[in-house]
Amino acid sequence: MTESIWNGFKRLDFLFEGREAVLVFPENANENKNWLLKTEYFGAFPEFEIEMVKKGWHLAFIKNITRWCLDEDLDLKKRFAAYLSEEYGLYKKCVPVGMSCGGLIASKFAAKYPECVSALYLDAPVMNLLSCPAGFGKANNEMLPEFIEATGIDFSQLICYREHPIDKMQLLLENRIPVILVYGDSDNIVPYEENGAVLEKYYRKNGGIIVSIGKANCAHHPHGLDDNTPIIEFVVSFLLSTPGFNLAK
Repeated sequence: MTESIWNGFKRLDFLFEGREAVLVFPENANENKNWLLKTEYFGAFPEFEIEMVKKGWHLAFIKNITRWCLDEDLDLKKRFAAYLSEEYGLYKKCVPVGMSCGGLIASKFAAKYPECVSALYLDAPVMNLLSCPAGFGKANNEMLPEFIEATGIDFSQLICYREHPIDKMQLLLENRIPVILVYGDSDNIVPYEENGAVLEKYYRKNGGIIVSIGKANCAHHPHGLDDNTPIIEFVVSFLLSTPGFNLAK
């Protein structure tokens, strides 16, 4: 276990079941010891996470085998969450922060283990694998070979695949997982129309709680907002997942 400083806060690096893991501690933890789980790309576009740690939240990360979301990685995150709760007293539910492929992981984690999730922050999320990495439609990317090597799913199998995040939307809805969605309207790597917009439309049609924030003339990067207040306020609203709470859409 190695201790260092991350953006002014205590950081622990350690191994959990042989995987590299990180836990960042706030100076003054909030009462419930709420926490964020960065699902991929730890350290990338960290402004939102920094603001939340300043507000008393912990921040955690555990390395994935691949950014293309294996069940093994999801199952490990479930055990990692239980470990953090037992060892450090963190709240039983986290808020996954899913940027790009991290959104693929975050949404499937929430669908498989809803008991571990209070709310989702998805930012330009991969929701439709035929769009990204396969490059169908408006997407302009060259990641399919990496996906095939990482998952063993070839293109012909992907056409009939039924484990995309958009195939998990009903589970998210049934478990009342609120979502805040940020996207760039000029994203051609993970086009919003083929990914996040599918989730947004489904949630709105079926009474789910979702807020979407589009960024004009913004490509896939940067993630986050110039002012992260709307994301912070949304996430804080669901600390206890209050039954019946309905945020204006």
